[in-house]
Amino acid sequence: MELIKAVEKSMEKKEVPYFISGDTVRVDVRIIEEDSERIQAFEGTVIARKNSGVRETFTVRKVSYGTGVERTFFLHSPIIAKISVLKHGKVRRAKLYYLRDKFGKSARIEERKPNMKTAAPAAKKQA
Repeated sequence: MELIKAVEKSMEKKEVPYFISGDTVRVDVRIIEEDSERIQAFEGTVIARKNSGVRETFTVRKVSYGTGVERTFFLHSPIIAKISVLKHGKVRRAKLYYLRDKFGKSARIEERKPNMKTAAPAAKKQA
């Protein structure tokens, strides 16, 4: 058991930004095609976060040309080059699956003003 925890701890990323469901993020994904590697951005709203540790995943939803697209990423995956938090959303749920049925103005999420709860985790990591 100790060995498994040690291996999982070594695979965790050191720098992971603080974000929760409702936040708008840009995930830079490494795409490997034959001999070349490029970075492709996937920008959308986080609708879910699951699990913890190395197995932690998050789901990002965006609307592309009128069609909803969802993509689930492993938080500590090597294919993720960078995660940028663009804005913080004000929501009261951990899972925002109800956004799948909404579109247009009703699918918008109000922006959250920074307060001590959201600023505290970021301040602790910088110190």
